[in-house]
Amino acid sequence: MDSRLLMTLRVAVAAAQKLGEGPNGTRVIAPILSGHFEGPSLRGEVLPGGGDWTLLRPDGILELDLRVTLQTDDGALIYMKSFGLRHGPPDVIMALARGERVDPTTYYFRTTLRFETGHPRYAYLNRLLAVSLGDRRVEGPVYTIHEIL
Repeated sequence: MDSRLLMTLRVAVAAAQKLGEGPNGTRVIAPILSGHFEGPSLRGEVLPGGGDWTLLRPDGILELDLRVTLQTDDGALIYMKSFGLRHGPPDVIMALARGERVDPTTYYFRTTLRFETGHPRYAYLNRLLAVSLGDRRVEGPVYTIHEIL
């Protein structure tokens, strides 16, 4: 399967809303404050108002559900949704929880992405699937997103 770089996306999150232990695990919601993205054919800002919904399952896997609105530098709006998983060795996950910088190759952080827009210039995004490699940082995650060809 071939892919090509679509963009790198960085988001800044607000203080987490910790809902606590529920029937499926521990739920945390982090509102999106801002961010930016840049790739070979699009770049712009992440608008405030999205969110990063996470669920820490009893098996230690973190489910990730990110939904944001992207605004390109020429004014187009693009809805992006991403679902993924993060897990790794306990010592690496504990370091992430402490806010330490961790080499992203030492843990699994992958997402699948879909896009939706009405802007003709970016309509190609409506027809593609993408995957990302994530890097969890204190200021917010960084996603290296590749279009699946």
